[in-house]
Amino acid sequence: MNSSKQIKFGAVMSYFTIAFNMVAGLLYTPWMIEQIGQSNYGLYTLATSLITLFVMDFGMSAAVTRFISKYNAAGDQRAVNNFLGIVYKLYLFIDAVILIALIGVSFFIESIYDNLTTSELDTFKILYVIVGLFSVISFPFTNLNGVLTAYERFVDLKVADLFHKVFIVVTMVVALVLGYGVYALVIVNAVAGILTIIIKLVIIQIKTSIKINWKFKDKKMLKEIFGFSAWTTISSLAQRLIFNITPSIIAAVSATGSVGVAIFGLAQTIEGYIYTFATAINGMFMPRISKIIHDGKKETDLLPLMIRIGRIQCMIIGILVVGFMALGKSFIVDIWNKPDFTQSYICAGLLIIPSFFYLPMQIAHTTLIVENKVKLQAYVFVGMGVLNVVLSLLLSKHFGAIGASLSIFAAYMIRTVAMAIIYQKSLKLDMVKFFKETFIKITPYLLVTFLVGIAMERFNPLSNDLVRFAVNGAVLVGCFGVLMLVKGFNQYERNLVLGIFKKIGKNIKD
Repeated sequence: MNSSKQIKFGAVMSYFTIAFNMVAGLLYTPWMIEQIGQSNYGLYTLATSLITLFVMDFGMSAAVTRFISKYNAAGDQRAVNNFLGIVYKLYLFIDAVILIALIGVSFFIESIYDNLTTSELDTFKILYVIVGLFSVISFPFTNLNGVLTAYERFVDLKVADLFHKVFIVVTMVVALVLGYGVYALVIVNAVAGILTIIIKLVIIQIKTSIKINWKFKDKKMLKEIFGFSAWTTISSLAQRLIFNITPSIIAAVSATGSVGVAIFGLAQTIEGYIYTFATAINGMFMPRISKIIHDGKKETDLLPLMIRIGRIQCMIIGILVVGFMALGKSFIVDIWNKPDFTQSYICAGLLIIPSFFYLPMQIAHTTLIVENKVKLQAYVFVGMGVLNVVLSLLLSKHFGAIGASLSIFAAYMIRTVAMAIIYQKSLKLDMVKFFKETFIKITPYLLVTFLVGIAMERFNPLSNDLVRFAVNGAVLVGCFGVLMLVKGFNQYERNLVLGIFKKIGKNIKD
């Protein structure tokens, strides 16, 4: 299967996996919490969050994808083998440090969580050991996704990830029905993770020519890896100054307290769903971009690729944002049955709107990684994180969760403008042309679709909330689809969509 087909089928598998996760989140998770109990689920969440503080990727997965894509573009398999020899030794060293840290923390669990009962502490310690052991075992293999992405094995990667999700849900349902409790939750997750690692290792063994050179040493390459990973890690840490710290700020300075945190938490969940769906194809183009740059075709091929993918991303993210802004309030109140969380609608809107402007530029972001200019991104992300903290402290005090969401909105929009300037200045991309071909040409159709959605919300006479929401959603998506097919699509997009329908029709006839 060639690169283009790998990307297309990989994207389909990504969307299918995301859809499965959403359904599981809406149906399976509440049932699972009811089966194991809110207290036990809280202990599981506490154990995993504590482990997460120590188990960081440190930008290594991005480094693996970047360097292997670069070497593959040059046809240098030997460099790939040498590079992985260094990377795996780095992973093992970091893994040993993590193990020592986790063992050290285990001696202080009782003093750290002295508010837990004796029974809860006993349960927590067992969960901590199981989750910790799995994390230590699996950490050296976190680069497998990067390897498969660099070799453009997108379909294999997404199938493995789908297996992981389905295995967890199916096995957990069986385990909980049979009466097993919270320990089954962590054991099933661990087993699913290990099986998925084995599957990916087999795929790499069969479908790539990788033979790791464990004896290879190169101080220059090691320094380059550290330089790239350090700036990527800084960007990741800066990102944590957005969603990870905001609930604590709301709780500390807002009069709404835990209620404000809950309102923001629901909005964050919605933003997470939309972000995950919108970024399903991110990273798939790194091998192609690496080849474009290696072949010296950056000036001629990169911007057209960015516009082509950016328009598709703009349509996908746009309909998600417009759909939520038009129908989101009824979704929260009527479908999720959370009338006390109407403010979450405003918060979620503030969180997701910046994604519409930022995420379609992901080809430029990937190019920044390929050209090892992530330091520029790190500067922007640190500024974004600091700005969010300052604004959150000021706005959350007076406006609670809405103020916190407004601060994230401001920080994200400034990030988008700053990154666009970097793409223009550092990568020499014509961002004015990009914005004209994407946002300016597609936004009018999104605005018309938004008005149709508002009209459906106002005048749809159906009384059943679920049916009413489904009909409104179908009309909204159908309206946007017709508008784009008749007026909005360029020839490439029209052929792409019509080709899909022709294939579906042919398969039905056969």
